[in-house]
Amino acid sequence: MIAQIYTAPVLEPIDLASLKIHLRLDSGTFDGNLTLTQSLAYGSKAIANNYTTHVGVGIDVLGKQADVIVHAGINQATGTVDTKIQEADVLAGPYTDYTGGAFTQITTANDNADYKLPYTGTKQYIRTASKVLLAACEFGTSILVNAATTAEDDLLTAIITGARQHVEDITRRALLTQTWDYYLNGWPDKDHIKLPFGNLATVSSVSWKDTDGMETTLTVTTDYLVETNSYGIGRIVLPYGESWPSDILYPSNPIKIRFVCGWTAAANIPKTIIAALKLICSDLYTNREGQVASAFLFKENPAVQRLLASSRLFDEF
Repeated sequence: MIAQIYTAPVLEPIDLASLKIHLRLDSGTFDGNLTLTQSLAYGSKAIANNYTTHVGVGIDVLGKQADVIVHAGINQATGTVDTKIQEADVLAGPYTDYTGGAFTQITTANDNADYKLPYTGTKQYIRTASKVLLAACEFGTSILVNAATTAEDDLLTAIITGARQHVEDITRRALLTQTWDYYLNGWPDKDHIKLPFGNLATVSSVSWKDTDGMETTLTVTTDYLVETNSYGIGRIVLPYGESWPSDILYPSNPIKIRFVCGWTAAANIPKTIIAALKLICSDLYTNREGQVASAFLFKENPAVQRLLASSRLFDEF
């Protein structure tokens, strides 16, 4: 078996803010932990029956705790303001509405107040978009981020990635969405091919090369079926009455299967795995100068082993 990463995960199971809370780290001051950034400048906003006229600037909140605030001033007679949170993977967008991110409508009955909603999504950038009806209204929006900056942020980020990779090694499982190329030297003598790492999401392609290096891509449903099998091992299965190609194969890695696996969000990862990750991160942070041979090394930590026991995959490939 040869498996090569094609696209690494873009998220980690634990974000930097969560690890700092677990380790009880902060900047040392209350003010140093918080950053308030303006998204939409405060002022009188004209009537606009859309969510594209009064749009705020995107703010980076990846790996941070964030609250979105609407600062409401005076609504002119009958005026109303509807504001929602939008999210995106990149600053330029496209932005989409964040589920649960719609604020209570502001009217003349509840203006001159501040309103707050938490953002707990997984996108890197968020902003506000507002609609003004019936009369001009005064308001603005800002984003409050709780993300203590310390001199050890780079170290902590590396520890999170290292802990995730180590847990993937122990469990033989991909934790968060990632794409792999899986190479075989020949077709199996069975009617199926098992794919490593569990949590199979999709099979992007199955292709093979003949003796001349000519590549052929098989067709899903016609040439093969896909079994995702939830948390277990995914499989590629021959349809009834079909067989694998019988041509002579290219001598080096002739069969390539590209597939996507892993949980789609950190919130979906079992809590036992998250707990094990935090224990490993604590060990690596506490013993950053080098570990000594003891039963408390994270590789041998019995608590880590017990937490991960039910998540291990034991299939052979």
